[in-house]
Amino acid sequence: MDDISGSAARAARDLRVVFSRLRRRIREVAQDTDLTPSQESALTLVGKHGAATASALASAEGVRPQSMATTLAALDQHGLIRRAPDPDDGRRQLVTLTDAGRARAEGNRQAREEWLARAFQDRFTEDERGTVLEALTLLARLSQQ
Repeated sequence: MDDISGSAARAARDLRVVFSRLRRRIREVAQDTDLTPSQESALTLVGKHGAATASALASAEGVRPQSMATTLAALDQHGLIRRAPDPDDGRRQLVTLTDAGRARAEGNRQAREEWLARAFQDRFTEDERGTVLEALTLLARLSQQ
């Protein structure tokens, strides 16, 4: 890290801390107590991916296939996902959301967006929101390959 400026190191550290706190807070907004954070995350992931195998979901989530299988079993018990044979490979199963799972994932997404929009409205001036939007444009470069 000798060739990294102090401001770059501080920005990296502070950004990581702020994003971690903000992510935790956003997750808290819509969480129901009957699902764990990993189950909520997997529910959202299934909703984003559409029909996907457990191994593909595990890879996307960065967890072991066994962990994803346990998480999916819990979602299945709650009636939030369904499994069907993969038409391309009958040995595999594709996971999709049930109507209840889709409603829950959409409700959570909407609650999180509403909380965040309200927080921006209540806690920031119009100029500050503009600054945040400018910063997000710059930060978007970090996520581009």
